Amino acid sequence: MAPLRLLRTVGRAVVDYALPPRCPGCGTIVDGDRQFCLGCWSSLDFLDGAACARCSIPLPTAVAGTGVECGACMADPPSFSGAPAAVAYGPVARTLALRLKYGRRTGHARLMAGLMARKLLALGDPADMLLIPVPLHRWRLWSRGFNQAAMIADALARQTGVPRDHHLLLRKKSTAALRGKGRREREKIVAGAFGLAADARARVARRHLVLIDDVHASGATLRSAAKVLHRGGAAQVSALTWARVVPDALTTGNIFDFADVDSDMVVKR
Repeated sequence: MAPLRLLRTVGRAVVDYALPPRCPGCGTIVDGDRQFCLGCWSSLDFLDGAACARCSIPLPTAVAGTGVECGACMADPPSFSGAPAAVAYGPVARTLALRLKYGRRTGHARLMAGLMARKLLALGDPADMLLIPVPLHRWRLWSRGFNQAAMIADALARQTGVPRDHHLLLRKKSTAALRGKGRREREKIVAGAFGLAADARARVARRHLVLIDDVHASGATLRSAAKVLHRGGAAQVSALTWARVVPDALTTGNIFDFADVDSDMVVKR
């Protein structure tokens, strides 16, 4: 075995010399695969502070507490209970999402999942969970070639052992782009966009379903999907994303707003 290990070590050194690992945020050469440089890592805003008990939007520490909900959730409760994200939506988080979707940097799905796994396990008992990637309409799936949410769900399943189901939630209709639309308009666009597989009720009974997506902007897509899953008999529905658009006062760096983000094009204001 020693000669084989030596061969692998030498082979790895040759590959690293010819194609050195680079920071997924800025492209700077780093020490290992799927590692950020210090600058990009420091710029990520990890969402670990006080948050709304319902939608997980960050809350000021002064009003935080167990079971505290934000004003939006008290006025119009979403169909999910808990929607954490690994990081706030910002330049580096945006770059990863774009490079996964359009640059086919599929390794970024594993990187995102690695930073999302802790949030997933904090949502409840993994034995009760089932990961449900937000589906793409077949036309969009054919044009892109893959569903980034499904790739993230696959990586999360491998890292945590929580199973996933790619075919329980279906995208019944193609929807217009959400970019530039307000919250209510987005909700109208995605209304009726989702459906369930024929045997969904048996598959979701007494399960905690966790919707997986890359970016949580207004939450319209997640709300619509969660309603359908609840109607299908899910015991509980939560959501988990890589990046969350948060109010300007809670972001660091550039200013972002959900009206500038849709499920297919993440753009900076």
